[in-house]
Amino acid sequence: AKLKSFAAKIIQLLKEWTETFPYDFQDEKSMKELKEIAHRITQCDEENGTVKKIISQMTQNLLMALSARSQYQEIREKFRQPVADKGTILKNKPQSSQKDILSVCCDPLVLAQQLTHIELERVSNIYPEDIMQIVSHMDSLDNHKCRGDVTKTYTLEAYDNWFNCLSMLVATEICRVVKKKQRTRMVEFFIDVARECFNIGNFNSMMAII
Repeated sequence: AKLKSFAAKIIQLLKEWTETFPYDFQDEKSMKELKEIAHRITQCDEENGTVKKIISQMTQNLLMALSARSQYQEIREKFRQPVADKGTILKNKPQSSQKDILSVCCDPLVLAQQLTHIELERVSNIYPEDIMQIVSHMDSLDNHKCRGDVTKTYTLEAYDNWFNCLSMLVATEICRVVKKKQRTRMVEFFIDVARECFNIGNFNSMMAII
């Protein structure tokens, strides 16, 4: 009875650990240790098939989280690769094919909603361990120690880059308009977009626009 009670607590601990900090189990050594612990727990309660199902589901969810994380980082790596000068590309394009933001989306609410979708996609890929890695890395720098085991995660960097990209987009869309009247209209449009972002609760996009 004591073993069963202890096993239930260990399962709860492992379940919360794998869900909150899945990246702790990315290397083979930690995954092997997890499987060994899981095997011992199932032996403590072989009669009850529920324990085996919970552990199996936990392992499956962990592998899916690690796979999704790996795919996201691969995509981020592709975007991080240097590209040709965008200014040159714009100059080579005919003026008629260069669309401004109003010709693509003239409704501030719709644009604010789309910006919010992007924000949520970026935020959903940030895990507590990303924050912990930054904090631990900063602590090691303060103590003049070299941390060679800091894992490269680009989720926070991607979120920060998105903020800068949105700010540059707004500035570019306003500055590329030649006539003052049209430029005023563009500024007013982005003010409306920022207001709609505020109403939705998307304060990050609002601040980027401002």
